[in-house]
Amino acid sequence: MYIVISILVGIIIGILLPWNIPPQYSIYVAVMLLAALDAAAGGIRARLKHEFRGNLFISGAVGNGLIAVFLTYMGERIGISLYLAAVVVFGTRLFQNFGEIRRELLTLSRNRNTIEKSIVKTQEVGDGTPFDSE
Repeated sequence: MYIVISILVGIIIGILLPWNIPPQYSIYVAVMLLAALDAAAGGIRARLKHEFRGNLFISGAVGNGLIAVFLTYMGERIGISLYLAAVVVFGTRLFQNFGEIRRELLTLSRNRNTIEKSIVKTQEVGDGTPFDSE
């Protein structure tokens, strides 16, 4: 629930306080945005698998973002588009994380349906004990 509220607050702030990013920083912002999306997808995946740790999430998000910005900066200094490496890596990881999230959600849904069917069947048949009476 906090995630949804945070996203809505961010959208409202973005609409009410429009801010333009200078063109010379647009590549840096794009790479940081990809790093943030990758971290968010990884956090959701870890949460679904009950493996989420806040300190790992924060350190990974900040560390990946800094490395991506550093690569972008170094690439601009030497005249090579190194930011493309970060785009490819984060893009690949995003697709992998979303694939795992989808699989996890489908597995949870299937398991939930199986459990519900088992409960209904058990209630219809009874538990088989001699003390089962009506």
